[in-house]
Amino acid sequence: MVKDRVQLTVVVGSATPPGRLRRAVEEALARAEREGTVETRLIDLAEVQIASANGTPADQLGDDTAAVLASLADADAVLLATPVYRGSFTGVLKNLLDHVPIPALEGTPVGIVAMGATPHHFLGAESHLRDVLAFFGALVAPVGVYLTSADFADGVPIDAAAEDLDTLVTGVAELARATGGIPLGGPRPLPVRPRPRAAQAG
Repeated sequence: MVKDRVQLTVVVGSATPPGRLRRAVEEALARAEREGTVETRLIDLAEVQIASANGTPADQLGDDTAAVLASLADADAVLLATPVYRGSFTGVLKNLLDHVPIPALEGTPVGIVAMGATPHHFLGAESHLRDVLAFFGALVAPVGVYLTSADFADGVPIDAAAEDLDTLVTGVAELARATGGIPLGGPRPLPVRPRPRAAQAG
């Protein structure tokens, strides 16, 4: 079923107060909202409390974990934005993803935004996130957005960076409309596939 307005949940995976990455993403979401085809929710991990993933059910944690997981599960599409830490994505984002049940992201269109100080790690966070998202069976946009300091002037994204972000937001929204929640025919993620019982000896 094609939806008029795609529900897009965006996670900014930073442990520090809002900065340029948050601003760039927020401005892209505002532009998408003005188009009238996307409804967005932004979750900044610096502003919510997510427990360490230790197997405790989310509804027993008494913090923001359950609400954040519900927002991801309800989304038609997801955008994950992360600073580059040690050549990869942040620990706080990995901790959140360790909480997420597979059905919450299975088959969900996901876009990736990463930001580093220089271009040298432009594939680090993205490639590692793609590995994790493959575990969920998410439908990841083929190309992510990578931002550096050169993509900002006085803290504001330059036009080229803003255009790249707009293209990614539009792309994952259109992917959500095109699939409409319909399984694409591939196998389910390995951890949730039914496994045959081992043959008994003798």
